[in-house]
Amino acid sequence: MIDEELLGSHRQELRRGTVVLACLLALRAPEYGYALLKRLDAGGIPSDANTIYPLLRRLEERGLLESEWNTDDSRPRKFYRTSATGAELAAQLMTDMTELTTSLHALNGGTNR
Repeated sequence: MIDEELLGSHRQELRRGTVVLACLLALRAPEYGYALLKRLDAGGIPSDANTIYPLLRRLEERGLLESEWNTDDSRPRKFYRTSATGAELAAQLMTDMTELTTSLHALNGGTNR
């Protein structure tokens, strides 16, 4: 039986490499940070605020996300959405992810196990 700590550590590494792509895909429709956290969690990519909020700022600084403040509600919220450049990057990363998954399946004898 595999050690749970070892497995958890490697799962975290896999997720760390996919959270950027997950955010770019999820933010094709505008969302604020907390809603994004919930959406990622529901989609099987759990994360936490200490990871997502700094990532959102970095992606915005790099031009991969756009943001705007919504002050219509009692509490102002910053909404993020994927920019055109971010959408292009997400499309290429999805292609890369598909190719990588295909390669891994081939290395595994064509099975998911």
